[in-house]
Amino acid sequence: MKTDQERAVSLAVIALMKGVVYRESHEEAWSTLEHRSAPVRDHFATIGVDVVIDDTEGYAYLRSAPDNDEEPLPRLVQRRSLSFPVSLLLVILRQRLAEFEATSGEARLMLTRDQILDSMRMFLPDSTNEARLIDQVDAAIRKAHQLSFLRPLRGQEGVWEVRRIVKAFVDAQTLSDFDAKLREYAGRDDGHPDTQSDTQPETQDGEGGDVDE
Repeated sequence: MKTDQERAVSLAVIALMKGVVYRESHEEAWSTLEHRSAPVRDHFATIGVDVVIDDTEGYAYLRSAPDNDEEPLPRLVQRRSLSFPVSLLLVILRQRLAEFEATSGEARLMLTRDQILDSMRMFLPDSTNEARLIDQVDAAIRKAHQLSFLRPLRGQEGVWEVRRIVKAFVDAQTLSDFDAKLREYAGRDDGHPDTQSDTQPETQDGEGGDVDE
């Protein structure tokens, strides 16, 4: 039979394997990561995975450890590129979060579906086709929700909280590169970006976590 401490470590491991662990919504797992992170890190280290804990922002997640061995372990979580609309949405969320933190005293950034739609409208192809545009934006929102970058606000349909973990995956360099690409798109005659971008963030979907830069 496991001791209370062993059980707490096991629960923290399971929580991380399910996705991002947040201070405000995973209190027991977060407490374990605060006070007993060593056994959790050791567990994942044996399978080539790092535990990233951001005490300031209040979240923790998994990412593949650097391959330092001649025969690296297979990746627990596969990395895959995001579509342009999803990459665009993440950059917009990161920009809005930076502006919010610089100007607002509120704790959480909330955006409506319509606000997200308006922010993405000028950068998406076929913008004259309203139905297709809305489908693209809704699909991007669903993916961002799946990856834990957005959380629906309970009791308010169409209102989303921007999760601060987006800061971990859209860094300053990515933001700068993508912003330059967006300005390039905005200046084009057709106003249509390519469907894929070489400055897109990458994701690693799977049991081990959400995204990894």
